Amino acid sequence: MNEPPSLTHLREDGSAAMVDVSGKSVARREAVAEGFISLREETVSAIADGEMPKGDVIAVARIAGIQAAKRTAELIPLCHQLPLTKVAVDFSFEDKGMRITCSVCTDAKTGVEMEALTAVSAALLTIYDMCKAIDKEMVIQDVRLLQKTKQEPASQ
Repeated sequence: MNEPPSLTHLREDGSAAMVDVSGKSVARREAVAEGFISLREETVSAIADGEMPKGDVIAVARIAGIQAAKRTAELIPLCHQLPLTKVAVDFSFEDKGMRITCSVCTDAKTGVEMEALTAVSAALLTIYDMCKAIDKEMVIQDVRLLQKTKQEPASQ
């Protein structure tokens, strides 16, 4: 019978604990996450044409995503502070909304999944905030991790 995986953020007594990564090696780590916000067609057009009353939605959402990735350890209690080497927040217009994809990289002892997911979430929430006056039908959905990779340093 297969044992369920252990929960690394819990001590034996059930209390929360930050995972000890001191025994891990530094590696190049990357995570990619995405999310979608459904928008009315008029809202998509206004964003694409730069005609939103609050300003450039994509530029502000991109900065929000980058800032959120950098501050993930302040928002998620058991996350490690990581030296991020790259945060890219990209947007694509789709039929009924916008998709946001975020790629985050670090050279560290633990991964950047939470940073990528946090960046996508903050960018989506920023779009929501900037568009809420004209679009009451928005829905944020499908925030998920697409990929995570770990590349060990070359042997010397």
